[in-house]
Amino acid sequence: MEMTQLAALWWAVIFSGVYHGINPGMGWPLAVSAALFERKKIAMIKASAVLATGHFLAMIFILFPFSMMYFLVNNEREIRIGAGVLVIATGVYLLINRRHPKILSRVHPAKLGLWSFLAATAHGAGLMLLPIYLGICGLLVSSDSVSETGHAAAQALMSENVMTAFLVAAIHTFAMTFAGATIAIFVYTWFGLKFISKSWFNLDLIWALSLIIVGAFGVYSTFLGHQ
Repeated sequence: MEMTQLAALWWAVIFSGVYHGINPGMGWPLAVSAALFERKKIAMIKASAVLATGHFLAMIFILFPFSMMYFLVNNEREIRIGAGVLVIATGVYLLINRRHPKILSRVHPAKLGLWSFLAATAHGAGLMLLPIYLGICGLLVSSDSVSETGHAAAQALMSENVMTAFLVAAIHTFAMTFAGATIAIFVYTWFGLKFISKSWFNLDLIWALSLIIVGAFGVYSTFLGHQ
């Protein structure tokens, strides 16, 4: 049962990455614009790589502090519930406030890495991963049957959580970049800049609702795992 839950959570990491990649708010139109501006396909690859770097750092920015909480074993339930409530609150806020953060429009287009980091952070992309990440950590701890206490055990647990955080962020970012780059290549090859300017699709409402759903699932899975 635990292995099934663990596999489901890892698939959630991948699918959330694909979802972020499809969302134009995470930057794939900027990769298309870069290629059209420079008239070189390599520019799209470079832009996608920079966007991926910014997105990865935004994920780590959220996950890393939680990975350092070696007391996760003793307070796992409280932390996961708190994280779920935080994600729900972010989704509700984005549902009410549909305006894009002004700071994103002030970032120079050449600074794609910084823009990607700020966009992912402002839209709560990292927060969406948090309940999934904490669920993985909880199952890994359970499967390892951690019974030791003391500094050595805490250090080992913290190291494992840090590695898991980087792995979750890396897999998620790869899925995001693959999905976004695929769409960017398709748009660049067949449609061009006119498609971006006239056919922009807005996923803000779906994004906010998905945060609420993920947060609610995180809280529900926490109570389900402690029954």
